[in-house]
Amino acid sequence: MTAHDARHDAPPPHASPPHAPAAGALAPDALPPGAPAPHESTEAAAAAAEEEPDEQARRVAAARGARRLLSRPPATVALGERLTALAQGAADVADLDQGTDMYGDGVVADLEDEVARLLGKESAAFFPTGTMAQQVALRCWAGRTGNPVVALHPRSHPEVHERGALGAVSGLRTVHPTDAPRPPTAEEVRDVEEPFGTLMLELPLREPGFLLPTWDELQDVVAAARERDAVVHFDGARLWECVPHFGRPLDEIAGLADSVYVSFYKSLEGLAGAALAGPRTLVDEARAWRHRYGGLGFQQFPTALSALLGVRRVLPRLPEYVAHARVVADALSEAFAASPVPWWRVHPAPPHTHQFQVWLPYPPDVLNEAALAQAEQTGTLLFWRWFADGPPGLSVTEVTVNRPGLAWTADDVREAVADFVRRLP
Repeated sequence: MTAHDARHDAPPPHASPPHAPAAGALAPDALPPGAPAPHESTEAAAAAAEEEPDEQARRVAAARGARRLLSRPPATVALGERLTALAQGAADVADLDQGTDMYGDGVVADLEDEVARLLGKESAAFFPTGTMAQQVALRCWAGRTGNPVVALHPRSHPEVHERGALGAVSGLRTVHPTDAPRPPTAEEVRDVEEPFGTLMLELPLREPGFLLPTWDELQDVVAAARERDAVVHFDGARLWECVPHFGRPLDEIAGLADSVYVSFYKSLEGLAGAALAGPRTLVDEARAWRHRYGGLGFQQFPTALSALLGVRRVLPRLPEYVAHARVVADALSEAFAASPVPWWRVHPAPPHTHQFQVWLPYPPDVLNEAALAQAEQTGTLLFWRWFADGPPGLSVTEVTVNRPGLAWTADDVREAVADFVRRLP
């Protein structure tokens, strides 16, 4: 993965303002005429997001000193703390008397078996990055279908964060069923003007707000792809937390797709790594391409152990995180509605996972200073980092609710918002 993927350190989330405003929120038709389209240049967005080292150091220090956070950004965890946690937990997920892995055996193979079981697939292969796993999957499917065209959303990860790798490295070409800031519909998949060999669905679709279709909509979209004689691949980097929204177990969700990629370092809080799961013949081919891409590491046990710890310890708690994210989002909406802020948006409402967006009509430097000052002066870190997006003066942040956030009551959130708003001009 690129630097864009670090959950709390990413450049702008590249999401245009949501289209269905809540009360008090900015409606799309309220944007100034001629306002620039968001995300016209990924490079420009990344450049705009650059900040002075002192500001980042201040942000990390504020987070480390905060007594209350909705989630703990990975950048704030000390190296020694991570090493200690891994060493202390390793015996719970592996036999520490066995030898270390070599080129994918041992604990790495154990992780692959566990992922295949969880997703209900014949086989799974470990990859050092999700970018590599996804490129290999789509390349393999192109070879099998005889069609190098991949249908996917224009704000999906390969289009936004991989520097054109599908075309530059694998010779694939993409088409977009829709450019709306939401997952594509079955009708849009049926209406794609040219044949495509693979439909890639990112679940949830991060950039427009960690959005998911309904279960019926997802089934319909998959069926529409089948009607087009296409295979279906899920970008499931955050698939783990989709179970509450769909009301279905992981293996049933993954069963709709021919192949699935999952990440270990996002929601599961591992060190790094990903897995590709699917038919055994596809995964065997993917292993060959993984070697060609330089992804067959000599020893990967620290990453594999951290992933297994995430599967055993964090995965069972994700439904709790999702449920509490809805409590937090509701309290944020109530607090902003009662505040003097002229308009705002919590999106989606309710959140589909344990992550969602908040939009406010202030420049990011104003919002970031307010968030930092609040953390430094009160020990409460409500928002991690804001980014400019859309027309001038509009900013967005991504909110993640996990273990630290469970301690927050709705009143805690409302009080924190009131204090945050008092720090705005």
